[in-house]
Amino acid sequence: MKKIFVISILLTIASLAGIIKLLSNNGASTTTVVNGQTNVSVVDGKQVIEVAAKGGYAPRNTVAKANTPTTLNLKTNGTFDCSSAISIPSLGYRANLPPSGVTPIEIPPQPAGTILKGTCSMGMYNFAVNFN
Repeated sequence: MKKIFVISILLTIASLAGIIKLLSNNGASTTTVVNGQTNVSVVDGKQVIEVAAKGGYAPRNTVAKANTPTTLNLKTNGTFDCSSAISIPSLGYRANLPPSGVTPIEIPPQPAGTILKGTCSMGMYNFAVNFN
């Protein structure tokens, strides 16, 4: 009887820890300046921004360098939710992303102060790239 009680308490603690971890990591991450970001790099003079699409977009906010040719790489990995149907209105871009893979989107140089916004087909999930 004592073993069952101890095991049930351990399972309850493990379940609560899992729930807390899920709630604290809900895809609402934010990035900082270009040099400090892990999702922005410059390759051969072209800026590359990586955004994951699955249950939303991560990171949700990115700061990028203005007046620089840019490629936005949308990465999917077993994505079957509405974040796989992307819309970037200011570019006139709409697409259904593959369930897994990388979809590059070419973005012409943007002036400082431009905020490029993307959303899923239902408008539930969104992301933004701030060009500074």
